[in-house]
Amino acid sequence: MRIPVIVGNWKMNTTVTEAEKLVHEMLVPLNNISRVEKVLCPPFISLPVVKNLLQGSDIKLGAQNMYFETKGAYTGEISPLMLSELCEFVILGHSERRYYFGESDEMVNKKIKAALENKLKPIFCIGERLEENESGRTEKVISRQLKKALAGIEPTHDIVIAYEPVWAIGTGRAANGKQAAATIKFIRDFVAKLWNKNIARDLRILYGGSVTSGNIAEFVSLLEIDGALVGGASLKAGEFVSIVSQTATIKKNTTSKR
Repeated sequence: MRIPVIVGNWKMNTTVTEAEKLVHEMLVPLNNISRVEKVLCPPFISLPVVKNLLQGSDIKLGAQNMYFETKGAYTGEISPLMLSELCEFVILGHSERRYYFGESDEMVNKKIKAALENKLKPIFCIGERLEENESGRTEKVISRQLKKALAGIEPTHDIVIAYEPVWAIGTGRAANGKQAAATIKFIRDFVAKLWNKNIARDLRILYGGSVTSGNIAEFVSLLEIDGALVGGASLKAGEFVSIVSQTATIKKNTTSKR
């Protein structure tokens, strides 16, 4: 069975002091929830502090981005080698990186390769823009992103894919569960052709885009969806804990019925 995972992407929010406070507020209740992998992704500056706070818990730590070179004259960048001493996961290919910083599928491919080479688990984001969705090009866009970003990468269980329709990120306009599940099934089927059926079957694929405690059940109640990449709601301790708790309960009940 695929272990569900909930990832909190704090984006460019929280000072180090605020990050400490947020972790203190959610640490105990999150650690008391089992059967869900929990990953916090604070800004780079807070990774060492949050790493220390999470010691002894089962909560995992992730970074929000990285460069594909391990070292060199790349002012302002963070390398996979640096992150490998701090965290287990790294978010790559997020639509905000693609849109604001011009990251291409080819660059994402280099980042995924570099992450895996340095024992980091990529949380690989894909998704279509509103005009692409409305013109019926979702599958074409998703296919291109998967094919180019996974080119030359050996089949592995160490990648988590996050389907994030760009039109739903931070807008309050989430996709509905059936829409998300249908696209995630397409992603799983495409990976089966790209790699193999066994890997595709076991690969964890998340939904992301305006996820809240009020709508998480609509997504994780569907077998195709293995969790969520959570943005704004992950900055509120009670909200994030509720999302994780509901996921644990729903996935446990779903599994027991199978």
